[in-house]
Amino acid sequence: MITGERMAAVDENAAALGVPRKQLMESSGHAVARGVRDAAEPGSSVAIVAGRGNNGGDAFVTARFLDDYSVTTLLLGRAETIGTEIARENWDALQRGGYDTQEVMDSSQFALPDCDVVVDAMLGTGISGDLREPAATAARAINESDATVVAVDVPSGFDADDGDHADNGVKADRVVTFHDAKPGLEDLDANVTVADIGIPEAAERDVGPGDISLARPDGREGRPNVIGGGPYTGAPALAAQGALRASAELAFVAAPDSVAGEIQGYSEDLIVQPYESDILTPDQVGDLLETAEEYDNVVVLGPGLGTADETLEAARQFLESYTGRAVIDADALNVVPGLDTDATLVCTPNRGELARMGGPDTDDLAAAADEIEAFAAELGHLVLAKGATDVITDGERTRLSRSGTVGMKVGGTGDTLAGIVAALMEHAEPFDAAAAGAHVNGLAGERLAETQEHGFLASDMLAEIPAVLWGETDE
Repeated sequence: MITGERMAAVDENAAALGVPRKQLMESSGHAVARGVRDAAEPGSSVAIVAGRGNNGGDAFVTARFLDDYSVTTLLLGRAETIGTEIARENWDALQRGGYDTQEVMDSSQFALPDCDVVVDAMLGTGISGDLREPAATAARAINESDATVVAVDVPSGFDADDGDHADNGVKADRVVTFHDAKPGLEDLDANVTVADIGIPEAAERDVGPGDISLARPDGREGRPNVIGGGPYTGAPALAAQGALRASAELAFVAAPDSVAGEIQGYSEDLIVQPYESDILTPDQVGDLLETAEEYDNVVVLGPGLGTADETLEAARQFLESYTGRAVIDADALNVVPGLDTDATLVCTPNRGELARMGGPDTDDLAAAADEIEAFAAELGHLVLAKGATDVITDGERTRLSRSGTVGMKVGGTGDTLAGIVAALMEHAEPFDAAAAGAHVNGLAGERLAETQEHGFLASDMLAEIPAVLWGETDE
C-alpha cells in the first residue's frame, strides 16, 4: 500500500531512472481503458470527465484506446489552462485525431451525456477536501446517473494519504489505481484493480530525487540542539552547521565550557551554550532536558562526546526522560540497545557501530538490508546505517541510498549527515527525513568529487547541501 504523497515521490524517482511520467501516463491510460472494457461491451457509450492535471492526462490517453466505443471527453476548464505539458500533449493528440471533445468553462455549462460508463478523471491523488466547482456539479451529475463509474487512480474527492472521502465526492463502482493500493480504497463499495504501469522496483526501494522532494523544506524552521563535544570538538560543529545548511534557522551546541570556545571558533553562526565540566556528566542532564523539552528542539546527541562511563550514563539518563525527537550518533549509540524511552530516535551508526549495537557485522550493508530491518524492529527505533550504500529502515519499511563517493571516508561526513537529518525532521516524518538526509549528504559528496575526488573535507560538503536540496537533484 502506498500513499498519494509517496506515490508522487516514486514517480519522480522513476523519471530519474529513465522511465518518464509521459511513459507512465501511457501505461496508466491503457490500464483505465482495460477497466472500461471490463465494465461494458464494445459499442457502449463512454463519457470521460477530466480535470486539467495528470489525472485528466491519463484519461486523455484512455480515449485513444477505446476506438470501438462511443467516447466523449469533457474537459473541466479551458484547454490552455491544462496544468502539465504531458497532459496537454495528450489533449492535443485527441484534437488532431478528431476525437469528440468538449471544454466546460463553468458549472452552468456542464451536462453529462447519456452513457453506459463514466470515467472519473477530475482529481487525482494530490487533491483532497470537498469538491469545488465545476467538479462539484460534475460529481453530483455522475453520482445521479445510472452509468457505471470508473475512477482513475482514486475517485475525485478521495484523500489518498489518509483515506478520507469528501461528502460531495464521486461514488465510483470501479477504481483503477496505479502501482499499488492507496490507503482507504479497500473500504469503498467499489471494485478496485491495481494496475502495474511499469514503475521499476528501484523507484520505490532506492532513495532518489522524489524522496528529497518529499522532505524538502519550504522555508527556514527549527532550532536543532546538538549535545556533543568534550574529547572532540569538530564533530558537534559540523553537525550544527549541517543543520543550518539544511534549513534550520538556528543551531545550538551544548558543550563543556573547556571546549566551548574552540567549538565557537569553527563558525560564528553557531550558538554555543557551555556548561561547567570537561565532559558530559549526569549533573548536566536536568538542564539539558529542560531546554530540549521547553523549545521542542530536535536533539542531536553524540557527536564528539567520548565514551567515559559518566558520559554514557548521562546520555542514557537524558534519553530515558526525553520525549521528543532525536538523532543519535557516534558514542551515544552505545546506550540505545535496551533503552526504555518515549523519545523518537533516528540512530545513525556506521558499520562498526551497527555491529557493536547488536546488528549485523558486515561490509556490505545493502546485502544485509533484511537483517538490518529485523534489527531495527527488535531495537524499536529507526536505523540509518551508513556505508557505501546507506540502509534506512524503521523495522517495517526499508530504503537504500546509493549516493556518495569513496572520498566521503574522510572523517566528519557522518556528523554533517546527523545535522541534515535533524533539520529535515522539522519538516518531514523521521523516516522520510532520514532517507532524504542520507541521499542529500551523499550527493553533496558527489558534487565535490567531480573536482576533488580524494581531497575534499567534510567541512567542504556544507556549502553543497543547499545546492542539492533546492537545486538540481537528479542523479
